[in-house]
Amino acid sequence: MKYIIILTGVFLCFGNIIVGQDKLTTKSRAATKLYEQAGEKYGRMEYNNAVRLLQLAIEKDDRFIEAYLLLGDIYDKQREYHKEMEVLQKAVTIDSTFFKMTHFNIGVAAYNAGAYADAVSWLMRYKTNNPDVRAIERVDGWLVKAQLAKESVENAYEINLVSAGDGINSEFDEYWPSITADEQTMVVTVLLPRNMELFRERELPKSSMYFQEDFFVSERSDESVWQNRFPLEGQINTQTNEGAQSLSADGNVMFFTACGRDDTKGSCDIYFSYKTESGWSVPKNVGAPVNSPYWESQPCFAADGQTLLFVSNRPGGSGGKDMWQATIQGYLADGTPYFGDLNNLGSTVNTPGDENSPFLHHDNETLYFSSDGLPGMGSVDIFMSRRGGDGSWGLPVNLGYPINTEGEEIGLTINARGNRAYFSADNREGKRKGKDIYYFNLPTVLQPKPALYVKGRVFDAETQKSLPADFQLQDISTGKLVVTSRGNSFSGEFLVSLPVGRKYAFRAEYPGYMFYSGHFDVDMSHPLDKPYRLDIGLNPIKAGVTITLENIFFETNSYELLEPSKVELNVLVKFMQDNASVKLLIGGHTDNVGSAAYNQKLSESRAESVYKYLVSNNIATDRLQFKGFGMNKPVESNDTDEGRAKNRRTEITIL
Repeated sequence: MKYIIILTGVFLCFGNIIVGQDKLTTKSRAATKLYEQAGEKYGRMEYNNAVRLLQLAIEKDDRFIEAYLLLGDIYDKQREYHKEMEVLQKAVTIDSTFFKMTHFNIGVAAYNAGAYADAVSWLMRYKTNNPDVRAIERVDGWLVKAQLAKESVENAYEINLVSAGDGINSEFDEYWPSITADEQTMVVTVLLPRNMELFRERELPKSSMYFQEDFFVSERSDESVWQNRFPLEGQINTQTNEGAQSLSADGNVMFFTACGRDDTKGSCDIYFSYKTESGWSVPKNVGAPVNSPYWESQPCFAADGQTLLFVSNRPGGSGGKDMWQATIQGYLADGTPYFGDLNNLGSTVNTPGDENSPFLHHDNETLYFSSDGLPGMGSVDIFMSRRGGDGSWGLPVNLGYPINTEGEEIGLTINARGNRAYFSADNREGKRKGKDIYYFNLPTVLQPKPALYVKGRVFDAETQKSLPADFQLQDISTGKLVVTSRGNSFSGEFLVSLPVGRKYAFRAEYPGYMFYSGHFDVDMSHPLDKPYRLDIGLNPIKAGVTITLENIFFETNSYELLEPSKVELNVLVKFMQDNASVKLLIGGHTDNVGSAAYNQKLSESRAESVYKYLVSNNIATDRLQFKGFGMNKPVESNDTDEGRAKNRRTEITIL
């Protein structure tokens, strides 16, 4: 509130008026002395002692306005907003004209306390009684926020917040939940006391002097219960702070924030680590252009495997902390990604205030983030923005009550299906102080587009040895690369997100092996509780090996290649370029509909179309042959539509 009260040798800044000692509203010497002592304690930030003295002063004179005002200021600093409202209203009851700003201060306290209807009432009272321009400018912004918050409470979503359970939550603060696409693994940041005995003895300030952050992981059981957490294994947790982490969709890599390290480019930087057989690798600074001499934090590694969103206070943005993004350009010899294509997310979602905790859902279209620069219900609220067809972000939408409250909401993450959200909030069960992890079913209007996933393992088809293959998922209709990923380095396990509503060409490849060609038609009717399981055996490149090209398409009874076939054909071109000694036989096959002669000619013409495409892309003719097999080599029965579809295929065989 910031009144200025002049006491004997003490200047206190808590307002916009000056009240001398000789003008105090009390005539009680005892109350005045207690008030002076409280002012000294206030100046030394001994707020609890100041409160005790002011309460005694009010007992001596319950019409001592300045004591109420100073007490309200202290409660404001302690975030005891209900108490602040109470004492300031007593001051107004005694004399409503003594300090007109008190009406405004009560309105702000009511807003901070979540009493939004009261906030609107008091702010309007202040505006009505102070019609000058400065007063209106001061109050209008708060009125917009209070009115929005009031309407949000009146139209609250029916949400049941559920604790993630004692396996994850503890007596310490837990925050920044990060989950895998299959919702089986969660990593959280935990604020741990450096001295446990001291922590047990008294309440400690949550500063780096007394606490440090580490990562813990929990796995979900078959009964959907989060199991007892344990520290991340490997070389990722240290005696300094690690926090604000983001897992990849498959849980194999993680980006996180660390500050003050020897290789730090600025105050805080973003680091990268990946899962190994013995635990997490030694973290590496991802370098420029992500990290700079400024502050970088709160990474979000998108499910596309390419995009990193993060928060920075570097110049060139809209205000304090802005959301930025960069794209992986490649990998260094030690496996660390390097980035380029740095962009600010723009002034639609970035404000002159601070934005925090960006989370881009697996649909690659829906962004969730926290902001104190947009009208909300508290100091920091969670918002949602959807990406338009032109790639720009839409106007942010407040997630409403009770997701947002009068407190600070930050660090929301949502499962791949888009129906369940996780975030950290002050303990809402009343068991203990501090932050815990909660989840809830997201209202339909706030949900992103759902995403499925394909999960499995890649291995050598002959030896069964695991292979850490590279994966690419392309939109067949546009040819756009949707997801890129890499299998686990020691288990060969992989997980790739599939946003629903598209047809995908799915490819797995590893040096020295034939690539795998897959096709997924993920329409909106596909059951969201039935992800795909796909174990892939890759064959070493050698004579006689045959694979089916799943994404070569022709019109019915035609050998003209359809445009979507170029996604697969370009993969085949690259395979031939990367393996200069390979020679191929392109084989065309049909079902048994029609005469044998017709199908023989059609299959040969289709194989020739693929042959011509490769030749037109500078693949030498002496490396290629084509042949039509008609309906002579079915792989399925021709008695069903599904069987006939599989028999209509294009194959390649190594010569």
